[in-house]
Amino acid sequence: MPEIIVIADTSCLISLTRISAVYLLNKLYKEIYITEEIATEFGEALPDWIKIKKLENINYRNLLSNYLDPGEASAIALAFELKEVLLVLDDLKGRREAEKLGFKVTGTLGVLFRAKQEGLIKELKPSIDKLIELGFRISQNVIDDILKRSNE
Repeated sequence: MPEIIVIADTSCLISLTRISAVYLLNKLYKEIYITEEIATEFGEALPDWIKIKKLENINYRNLLSNYLDPGEASAIALAFELKEVLLVLDDLKGRREAEKLGFKVTGTLGVLFRAKQEGLIKELKPSIDKLIELGFRISQNVIDDILKRSNE
């Protein structure tokens, strides 16, 4: 099992759940953490392999909450506590903030791309099409780029 520890935001959980692909997180990463805020935003039962971690220091979350939604703010705050993690964030503002703070970041499409690379899914395009049908916003340039990189 890969050694990467992930903190997943609500958008990723919702998107992957809606396309019946949330299991990919468990297949791709060593541990998956979320915060209590993310669990509340998600609002559904979680697989038992997703660990809910309470923030030890809420100061980071409170500061980040001034300009990010509660889930993203808490995910980035948890990243400060766990150190070597990969944040799965889809919101551009949250991604930029996390990158500015020095964290590794990917999104739902990055998870799907990695699943294709690892042979866990055969094609990326059907998953992207399902996401778009469900209202997932993504530019055509990003779609074209990721499909090209995955040889589709």
